[in-house]
Amino acid sequence: MASINLDLDVLRSLVAAQQLGGFNRAADHVGRSQSAISQQIHKLEARVGQPLFRKRGRGLTLTEAGEIVLAYAQRILRLNDEAVAALRGTSINGVMRFGIPFDFADTWLPEALGIFKRSHPAVRVDAIVDRNVALIDRLDKGQLDLAVLIGAKPRADSEVLATLPMAWVGSPRSAEQDVKPLPLAVFEAPCFFRAAATDALDKAGIPWRIAFTSPSLSGLWAATDAGLGITVRIAGSVPDRLVVLDKGVGLPKLPSVSLSLSSGGRSLSPAAARLREVLLETLPVKLRPATDVIPLRAARA
Repeated sequence: MASINLDLDVLRSLVAAQQLGGFNRAADHVGRSQSAISQQIHKLEARVGQPLFRKRGRGLTLTEAGEIVLAYAQRILRLNDEAVAALRGTSINGVMRFGIPFDFADTWLPEALGIFKRSHPAVRVDAIVDRNVALIDRLDKGQLDLAVLIGAKPRADSEVLATLPMAWVGSPRSAEQDVKPLPLAVFEAPCFFRAAATDALDKAGIPWRIAFTSPSLSGLWAATDAGLGITVRIAGSVPDRLVVLDKGVGLPKLPSVSLSLSSGGRSLSPAAARLREVLLETLPVKLRPATDVIPLRAARA
């Protein structure tokens, strides 16, 4: 039986159609007409011998065969793009200074840097993991080429990547506590998470006290796990041993924060420009919402 070769351009159109929600948007994304995209999909269906889409209401949805082809298409394109990037990256060298907040150091950073280093082996990456205020200071002093920042308001020289909800975080034992005033475990000032927590509690009339401070996120998680207090962070960065506390049983609503990427207003080097692309590629997977929610009997005045 002769081998069937799948066309990368067609696979890219298929993936774009699924990700963007239709052939119209996919056509704009890949620079083709809608009829050309439809023709590509029909040829792919003829090649694999099975329909990949079926009608659902006024739109289309993937068949079981379509889901299988889509999964392989994503893997094939990822390898293709990584191979091309690796060939291009061999000509790029030097030092890339990159900053990222504590919240993403254990989740997002390893995968993103792994992808970057495989495609740019000659680039030395100096990754700085620190508090947001320290990263901003380094960026403004020219000590970082690129930094991921989190804050209540994005900087004028930043590219906003996402808007993320803040969350009250505690240990599972926090649900059993009824302590007055409410103990907080927070970063040392200045810290916008700390300010958001105390402002929200003040507006809700809930008494609070600072029970623990730390300059590092690992210290903050340890104190929260030990039950010394509850804290406020991004929901998606919460360790498995801790939980997001239910906002509907006494804890006030918190504002959202922006996740942004900044070069400090300076032009990106080729290495920094490629790292930016990798960050944008890996971001959606890492911004999963928190799912573990338990109630807290918060003490009111």
